[in-house]
Amino acid sequence: MFGPFTSRRASALYLLVWLVLGLILAAMLSALGAGPWVPALLFAVPLTLLYAVAAGFSAFYLCRANPLSAARPVNLVLVFAVSSVVTALLWVAAAHAWAMALQYGDVALALTPSLRVLLFGLGVVLYVLCAFGHYLVIEFERTRAAERRELELRLAAQDAELRMLRTQVDPHFLFNSLNSISALTSIDPARARSMTLQLSDLFRRTLGLQASRKITLAEEAALVDGFLAIEQVRFGARLRIERELDAAAQACLLPPLLLQPLVENAVKHGIGGLPEGGTVTIGARRAGSLLRVWVKNDMDADLPARPGNGIGLANVRERLQAAYAHEASADWARRGSVFRVDLVLPAETEQ
Repeated sequence: MFGPFTSRRASALYLLVWLVLGLILAAMLSALGAGPWVPALLFAVPLTLLYAVAAGFSAFYLCRANPLSAARPVNLVLVFAVSSVVTALLWVAAAHAWAMALQYGDVALALTPSLRVLLFGLGVVLYVLCAFGHYLVIEFERTRAAERRELELRLAAQDAELRMLRTQVDPHFLFNSLNSISALTSIDPARARSMTLQLSDLFRRTLGLQASRKITLAEEAALVDGFLAIEQVRFGARLRIERELDAAAQACLLPPLLLQPLVENAVKHGIGGLPEGGTVTIGARRAGSLLRVWVKNDMDADLPARPGNGIGLANVRERLQAAYAHEASADWARRGSVFRVDLVLPAETEQ
């Protein structure tokens, strides 16, 4: 269906408004001496509902054909002035015919010239108001469509970003893992097989993620554990892991693969530069309506910042802004031999 009759609810609401206008018109005609209340009611209500359909469809198609963003104001005024006058004149003619038909049915109603002028003026005003209402609905629909397109683009961008993150799993990590597997095959085949299975399981789980679906912190921590288990085969006792995950925080939702690049940076740029190794700490706690997550690692205090560091951190901040806007933040700081990243985001759960 078209125009004001796009749905049953819209049709009922639209006709209800015009029914009220018909009752008001009947009261006006009775008060002006056109006839008693019942004849005025029999005349006004069907006539008003007829005009509701005619004016509704006419104004709707003219509004669609002359969008506010493209039409010139002078053209709009001219088009709707002519259409409102023509429609109002047709309404007056229909009113005259309906009054004559009622007289044949022994319903007395005096439609004087002054009442015809009143009907004409009322028809013009109602037509203009109908067109104004259609423009409001059209603009509302256009705004909703734009918001829907923006949301679809954001979801598409998040999916593309997640695919990019999956394809950007640190090549050094992959190459070093494969080299470690190759070295272990002759020394410790069982550990080489275990590392191969861990590596394939990590990639299998990350490839199954969807950017539009958030996962729990517990699931994200499991992905991180898979990554760290492989790295620990390479680093051995040099890589120490500490977890400070609050039980309430583990049920909270967050975008997938949010912590993996932070932990990857901690191992690559922190522990990788320490001959004696160091500790990577992953912590999270829920503070009311907020979820606070942090990743910190030991590092060489004398090691200057290298060009290119910080890209992964910036990506994490951009993902938080895309998902939560101003409700989330990502901050990092280097204090002596410790580098720490703090994330704050809304505490959402599956419930």
